[in-house]
Amino acid sequence: MPKQVLITGGAGFIGSHLADLLLRHGHRVRVLDCLLPQVHGPDCTRPGYLDPDVELICDDVRSAGAVRRALKDVDAVFHLAAMVGVGQSMYELGAYTSVNNLGTATLLEALVERPVERLVVASSMSVYGEGLYRDADGAEVPAVERTPEQLRRHEWEPRDLDGHVLCPVPTPEHKLPSLASVYALSKYDQEKMCLLVGAAYGIPTCALRFFNVYGTRQALSNPYTGVLAIFASRILNGARPRIFEDGLQRRDFVSVHDAAEACRLAMTAPAAPGGVFNVGSGAAVSVLEIAHRVAAALGRPDLAPEISGRYRVGDIRHCFADITRAQRELAYEPRQDFQAGIADLAEWVAGQAAEDRVEEATRELAARGLTA
Repeated sequence: MPKQVLITGGAGFIGSHLADLLLRHGHRVRVLDCLLPQVHGPDCTRPGYLDPDVELICDDVRSAGAVRRALKDVDAVFHLAAMVGVGQSMYELGAYTSVNNLGTATLLEALVERPVERLVVASSMSVYGEGLYRDADGAEVPAVERTPEQLRRHEWEPRDLDGHVLCPVPTPEHKLPSLASVYALSKYDQEKMCLLVGAAYGIPTCALRFFNVYGTRQALSNPYTGVLAIFASRILNGARPRIFEDGLQRRDFVSVHDAAEACRLAMTAPAAPGGVFNVGSGAAVSVLEIAHRVAAALGRPDLAPEISGRYRVGDIRHCFADITRAQRELAYEPRQDFQAGIADLAEWVAGQAAEDRVEEATRELAARGLTA
């Protein structure tokens, strides 16, 4: 049955693809988005890729009046509005906590007055900190962290108390959070607030922990966006991708089309309310391999990655998704072939203009002592 759906932050990367998908399934879509200049550019105009059938309310999720207007006649809400970026969150603390935490509280206060059939909140794999590890005997190792002293010695791999390197394994939802950045803390607050208030007021709510989502419409000039887009922006400007540590850190890269489908499934799945679900590909790939693949797809294999040998405060070593719960309870199955997804991204990037602001962002972090 068609529904009226609200997507906060819906003019952005994931939100706009979700809007397209919902429209194709016959739903009506409204978007509340402030068109943040860091994401949408200085003009703050409606993105050309946003389907004309999407109703856009250009306003701030922290505005109670705007949120109440956006919720009129709405059946389901996808809460995607957030400032995104681990490094930037460590020095723009006020902005991140205001948009992410206060924005969520403002939305929830409005939902208490006007409940909906389903609330889906976008969380992040960043809440895990380091992913799950096992020791040499196969036992799970809780609360894995790398010490500053270890990082200064360029000993990148997490180790047990005896100094043995731990083995990274797919991270399930039961892994306890380890909040290594202000961004991660704010995303955990978003998911917990939504789940708590949803349970208290009878609003069926679930949280999706997105891993590294990639695809078209990422903000190429935003140096705090996804790593694939950052690499693409560098290569598009004839610069080598810059990699922290040694490049062998492993991540889970999931297509934006699969992420959007996970959202759609979460809107109606009977088992979703009260749940937290990983949304990833279920596969791990090194950041170094990603850099080579993006360069090759853009026709610039000569732009070999630059391995900095430095680290950023808040970064983690390995984290990739165990998607068993989403498969079982949401009927989620990632379908986008990674190589085909990279090719699609490269084709789109080739037609874009991007300002490479990686050097600027790196200097900003270094000036604040957030890299070493």
